[in-house]
Amino acid sequence: MGRPLLAYTADAARASRRLARTIVSTDDPKIAEVAIACGLEVPFLRPPELALDMTPSIPVVQHAVRAVEQQGESYDAIFLLQPTNPLRNADDIDGAIELLENTGADSVISFVSVGEKHPARMKYIDPDGRVIDPPFAELFEGQPRQQLPRLYLREGSVYLMRRDVLMEHNSLKGQDCRAWLMPEERACNIDNSFDLFIAGQLLSPERKFDEHSDRRVQEFL
Repeated sequence: MGRPLLAYTADAARASRRLARTIVSTDDPKIAEVAIACGLEVPFLRPPELALDMTPSIPVVQHAVRAVEQQGESYDAIFLLQPTNPLRNADDIDGAIELLENTGADSVISFVSVGEKHPARMKYIDPDGRVIDPPFAELFEGQPRQQLPRLYLREGSVYLMRRDVLMEHNSLKGQDCRAWLMPEERACNIDNSFDLFIAGQLLSPERKFDEHSDRRVQEFL
């Protein structure tokens, strides 16, 4: 859509009423320039060893917390905003923060319904191509989806945790995690080129998702 992917998360962060400060962790000076142009702070560059393809999120966020704390800052909760989730908005951010405060939970993480991709309908396929039912398969062949237990997939837009959960327990989740449910039309986590295509379709002003029309189709089916 002609904008840096980071810009969509920057928009949501700047519109939030509850974030005290928003910084960007990157090892790339060009990305740092984009972040600053988007109105975000880049108080440090991430070390190269924390910017590898297989680097997990926790040490990256911990490094960012230590870096700002060494500058005299202090925070009781940390919100990880991944730029690969461009459809998250300020209401998601503020709502998750309020949920953390109101419940006293360790964390709030966003989830989306698995919908038709329910684990009960998944199968193993052996080397000969033979289909095998897993232990968690549906109770009988063709079991209606309405009878399957509701399950949710971690979605990526919201990772909010208390400071001690992250820094003392090396976790984004902790023991008491609450769910922030994302609607399917905004549950867009970009991991590959097809996800990027879908994000472009959802962000296009000519292709706005009609929630009410979709509900009517579901009711008809």
